[in-house]
Amino acid sequence: MVPTAWPPLGILYCAGVLREAGVEVSLLDQPASRFSLDQVVDWVKREEPDVVGFSVLLSAAREAPKIAEYVKTENPDLTVVFGSHHSSFNAERILRKYPFVDIVVRGEGEFTGVEIVRCLEQQKKLDNVQGVTFRKKGKIVSNPDRPLNMDVNCLPFPDRDLARVEYTSTIFGIKINSQRFTTLLSSRGCPFNCSFCGIKKFARRAWRPRSVENVLEELDYLQSKGYEQFLFVDDNFTVDPKRVSKLCHSIRKEGMDIDWFCDSRVDHVSYDMFRDMVKAGCKCIFFGIESGNQRILDYYRKDITPRQSKMAVSKARKAGVDIIVGSFIVGAPDETLHEIVDTLQFADRLNIDVPNVNILGAHTGTDIWNDLVAKGFIKEDEQWEDEICIPRDLPTPVPYDEVRMLIYEYFRGFYLNPKQLFTEILRTSKSGFRMAAAIKNLRGFPHLIDNLAHAIRRDEN
Repeated sequence: MVPTAWPPLGILYCAGVLREAGVEVSLLDQPASRFSLDQVVDWVKREEPDVVGFSVLLSAAREAPKIAEYVKTENPDLTVVFGSHHSSFNAERILRKYPFVDIVVRGEGEFTGVEIVRCLEQQKKLDNVQGVTFRKKGKIVSNPDRPLNMDVNCLPFPDRDLARVEYTSTIFGIKINSQRFTTLLSSRGCPFNCSFCGIKKFARRAWRPRSVENVLEELDYLQSKGYEQFLFVDDNFTVDPKRVSKLCHSIRKEGMDIDWFCDSRVDHVSYDMFRDMVKAGCKCIFFGIESGNQRILDYYRKDITPRQSKMAVSKARKAGVDIIVGSFIVGAPDETLHEIVDTLQFADRLNIDVPNVNILGAHTGTDIWNDLVAKGFIKEDEQWEDEICIPRDLPTPVPYDEVRMLIYEYFRGFYLNPKQLFTEILRTSKSGFRMAAAIKNLRGFPHLIDNLAHAIRRDEN
């Protein structure tokens, strides 16, 4: 149950491995399908499954148990399995609180899922299944972690048709894809140590790339299914610039006429890499800039500098990237008003098209959460399911309402600045990609500021 505008690749990978093992699988993306609780229960009744699996992020931490309880009430013989990030970090807590959840899968669940199904089919115990937490004789048992799958090439390509949803890629409610769109992973994990991110714990700081040949094979398969625009949702797409350039050269060599988007750190970049990306169809880059203050960057353990952010944006712009998005975080526990304003002014000086300003949140599985628990600001046993917004829920130098207003006024000033408007209109007039996206969104542009206000609330965690 992952509330997102993108395909739920994690559970689609699990479904693919199960199907490859001969297990019949059905999938429902409840938020994307906009099913009510009753509709979800009816769907489960129609499918008549033996096992129901839930992919649970923090945003679904309270909704998923409600659905699980309803479907378990309708069919007490169902085995209910929870997985994904929130479940991995809170496995024992989930089983203690929710008696209708039978098993929690920790970490990546493709092969764990197959082993669970085989144990249920053969009425075997789960004692030898790595990476699961379950009940045994009234006690909660956590088996040892499953070793990471280092050969990510071995996984079958996710079958997007299972979700039966046409997904889009949006920035503040503005659709940036003008053709059939999907996401894909060219690698898993991230070797870095950011204090606000749970990926390092979930993936154990191991970066595991797929081969360029394997990625090209999936791109070719997706093109045969009618997809022409893609978002690489890697945790760190540009960690190996040589691999990125090799992928780009291969895309061009194969004659693939595609548009694609990706995230990037600001310290693993070069003009030549960006130029290769643009020639291969890269239209949009999301930079994790986070702050204009070195002290705050050090608190986040980003291992970058504001100067590197400025240089990365400059190189991407010079290379011809159509849309540059800069992601920022404000509202750290001891961040001052001056530092927040300084970050917003820094964002304003960067030559980006879209500033994405978030208010810092905290959740289990991150170092920030652990630090705030240790200092007594968060009561872990009570708040592990809460969406903690630092300025709203903790005493901070800048009150929550003031942080929100600073961001809102910054957005208004940025998007209503005549110089910025003229620049974006000029860039759009020179870009077929941007022009196609603009035409798709003509009716939505008057509501941009409203979308930004909603985004402030939505992105707090």
